[in-house]
Amino acid sequence: MIKAYSWLILCVVVWGSNFVFGKMLVQDFSPTMLTELRLLFIVIFLVGLAANKKEVWRINKADFILLFVLGVVGVFINQWSFFEGLQTADPTTSALILATTPILAGGLAALFLKEKFTIRMVIGSTIAIIGIYFVVTKGHFSTIHVDKGLLWIVVTMVTFAIMIVMTRVLSQRMNPLAITLYSNLVGFVVGIPFVFILDNPIRISLHLNDWAFLIGTAVVVHGIATLIWNQNIRHVDASKASILSNLEPFVAMVMGLVLLYKPITGVELVGSLLIVGGVVLSTYQRKKTECR
Repeated sequence: MIKAYSWLILCVVVWGSNFVFGKMLVQDFSPTMLTELRLLFIVIFLVGLAANKKEVWRINKADFILLFVLGVVGVFINQWSFFEGLQTADPTTSALILATTPILAGGLAALFLKEKFTIRMVIGSTIAIIGIYFVVTKGHFSTIHVDKGLLWIVVTMVTFAIMIVMTRVLSQRMNPLAITLYSNLVGFVVGIPFVFILDNPIRISLHLNDWAFLIGTAVVVHGIATLIWNQNIRHVDASKASILSNLEPFVAMVMGLVLLYKPITGVELVGSLLIVGGVVLSTYQRKKTECR
């Protein structure tokens, strides 16, 4: 049990660090090009995993339509808006906004999948929204100035919630690896022309260490960490594992301090406690819940 929790915590650290990694990468690569390069290496990694699994390659036309929408919205737009936002948005604030994804996903599931949206979820959502407002306004409630990058992070949060709901539907009849592979492949292919439309200018680093950092973070964050999480989640209570995933904003704060020398403010701590507390209140269940 201790070993399983250790692996899960490692995954949370990796995912929380991705906000800082992304902030560093957009300094050397333009957002759409960065999105496409990361998706390329993720797809290569997933193809390697699926090479000898025949069930992964079976897909019907009805599922392909859903996979296409998932690839465009939940993969390409999600990834692109993330890097576009991180050009100017603070990584810690971005992590806090994305921490509210489970709440929106719960609302969408209630709307489209007829799942329950309880009073506790309403209260938790309200607390989390107050926390976001507190962080964005930096504690000055009389004035609010929203960085343009944060608006793109909100798009990332919305598309991530849509991805969760669509993946939940597809997972009832498809192999999880197949869903991940096809959606990332669609996202990569659809995004190719947008490199020349959205990036002006196109920026690509010529330094080998930047490319190693890009490839390494893409494979580790979206490939290896996800596999480790899915493998170890079976050995622990799902609700407790979900709470662990809410520690990502705190990891982003610490990594921002270590790698970007960004001090942790009292406003961020208070806001993060409100946001994470609201999310935990909204999503925690005594019975088994869906995990990441």
